[in-house]
Amino acid sequence: MPQLLKKKIINRDVSWLSFNARVLQEASDPSVPLRERIRFLGIFSNNLDEFFRIRVATLKRMIQLGARANIHLEENPQRILDEILTIVLNQQTEFYRIWKENSEELNQQQIFLDNENDLNPEQQEFVKKFYDEEVSPNIIPLMIENIHELPNLRDKSIYLAIVMWKKDGALNRKYALIEVPQPVLSRFVRLPSPTGQHHLILLEDVIRYNLPEIFSYFGYDQYSSFVFQFTRDAEFDIDNDELIPLTQKIKKGIRDRKKGKPVRFVYDREMDPGLLEYLIRKLNLTKKDNLIPGGRIHNFRNFMDFPEEVFQEKKNRKKPFDHPLLTERRVTDVITEKDIMLSLPYHSFNPIIDLLREAAIDPEVTSIKITCYRLAQQSRIINALINAVRNGKQVTVMLELTARFDEEANLEWKEKLEEEGVKVLIGIQNMKVHSKVCVIRKKTREKSFFYGFIGTGNLNEKTAKLYADHFLLTSNQKIMADANRIFGFINNPGNSQLLRDCKTLLPSPWYTRKELLRLINNEIQHARKKKNRAGIILKMNSLSDEVLIMKLYEAAKAGVEIKLIIRGICCMLTQNQKSERRVFAISIVDEYLEHARVWVFRNKGHEKVYISSADWMVRNLDHRVEITCPVFDDAIKKELIEILNIQLQDNVKARWLDNDMSNEYVKSSRKKIRSQVEIYNYLSRKTIPSR
Repeated sequence: MPQLLKKKIINRDVSWLSFNARVLQEASDPSVPLRERIRFLGIFSNNLDEFFRIRVATLKRMIQLGARANIHLEENPQRILDEILTIVLNQQTEFYRIWKENSEELNQQQIFLDNENDLNPEQQEFVKKFYDEEVSPNIIPLMIENIHELPNLRDKSIYLAIVMWKKDGALNRKYALIEVPQPVLSRFVRLPSPTGQHHLILLEDVIRYNLPEIFSYFGYDQYSSFVFQFTRDAEFDIDNDELIPLTQKIKKGIRDRKKGKPVRFVYDREMDPGLLEYLIRKLNLTKKDNLIPGGRIHNFRNFMDFPEEVFQEKKNRKKPFDHPLLTERRVTDVITEKDIMLSLPYHSFNPIIDLLREAAIDPEVTSIKITCYRLAQQSRIINALINAVRNGKQVTVMLELTARFDEEANLEWKEKLEEEGVKVLIGIQNMKVHSKVCVIRKKTREKSFFYGFIGTGNLNEKTAKLYADHFLLTSNQKIMADANRIFGFINNPGNSQLLRDCKTLLPSPWYTRKELLRLINNEIQHARKKKNRAGIILKMNSLSDEVLIMKLYEAAKAGVEIKLIIRGICCMLTQNQKSERRVFAISIVDEYLEHARVWVFRNKGHEKVYISSADWMVRNLDHRVEITCPVFDDAIKKELIEILNIQLQDNVKARWLDNDMSNEYVKSSRKKIRSQVEIYNYLSRKTIPSR
């Protein structure tokens, strides 16, 4: 068991690394198609990059602040950092073992990732020509010994560090640096291949092959080159000066991020010792900057986009299907009569777009209000909203400019929307707007009313095919009235009374936590009376809020049946001998990212069911605008509970969340149940009910 374990809570960063280990498990599972295993290696690598850029960077800041730091869960930041590095090094060893196995299987499937030493004459000519035509215009070799100070190295790039010398003068060595030009060019280059085979070469190896040409001016005849990756602190502080516009602060933060302090330096363990020492000195690095030796290949996140066409096996991802109630009628007409729950990615995301398109051309629609956090690059959501403005609707978009790593994209969307006449709200000081909500106002001769949706995920057409989320499409006037109040608060955050006036929705900050404590206490009272079987089912991404975890401990001790489905961080110790009932806790990592938040409280057999944009974390409950929405429709409640029950029976992709974070698979003698497959089948079998 890791050392960083409080008496009653697991450290959140150690728990997150345990989640990433589950991702790595998928990369090593022989039952997972090879293309998907390689994609999981890319996901693992990308996750780890962001972990260092955010969490490790935060810990390093706290170490520098010393006693002035107020770290989450009151841990010792240096101790956490030491534990993290030990785990990361062990995981990296496992990563390269898995990559070796997968690359051998690629070869068995006649797919070869060649390097510069493997090329036949035809491929050599191809690589020379490709370099001259495509690569050469996009690189600038730097003779780093001639530069007093290195330029800022970008933390999403990979670099080739090069040693050059003459065979008859080995002591006279020169160093150079080349940034590999991706994503300008694809990391994977297709090579001429014999029939039935697929040969690829990485972009950095194309450069390696052409080093004699690149540096021909200097007359060297010996070259060695090594890849390294540099990770910077990606957090930026937003100035509290109210006289400076938020957009200006964010632009400055984005610029400052490019010069953030180093938090990790990953390098080829075969790197020339003199070159390594030189780079460390030039980059002002120390051992505290996490110098991590690795293999020949770095930045595996690009392997999420490993060329699909080289695989013989067909991609078996099933296509989303239409919700049975939305196949023949306009979305607007259906939801003005009945609530609809879309369960993505099983259901198609199109009804969300159709709803906005219908509103854009409906002469009786007067306004649209919507929150946007992360959008697709080619956003049909934005197109529909712009069309609505052009058709005379009042459109308000809450665009969260501080959505991490989407800041630049959202600044561009802000400019485009405002050019079209959209009213753009850009957030609240020191508080992200993370809720997913839309309110449409329609005025007919008879009445004026609201309809729209509330969801657990982003309005992003691309991720809607990969993330498992729920969207409630509704014209429930109590829900929509509260949603409208929340928009009022976003527009005027000084008026918190608007949140207090919510009668149906549970808004964060301030009020979600209070209601959750009440709901858990309600189940505790039922358990203590022993007249009704008390129970709670919680599905979410992360569970780390100490106050709520302590309340769950109290509930388990009282005999409340608690079942958890937590994809990522789980700081709760689920094995406690003092509990009257064992906490059932699993994590599911599979083809789709489990992103939904669904909470069920048994309530003496009259279940209270909620969907939410919030996880049980301090940031979500106290420092973000989130929406938790009750589900009133009995058929939808039953459907959501059935989906949760299917996941609770998973014995293929579920892992136990035990105190040791062992990530052991749930095993059972009964038939195999892979919940994502079973949910697809369950939802696809549902038909339009008779009327």
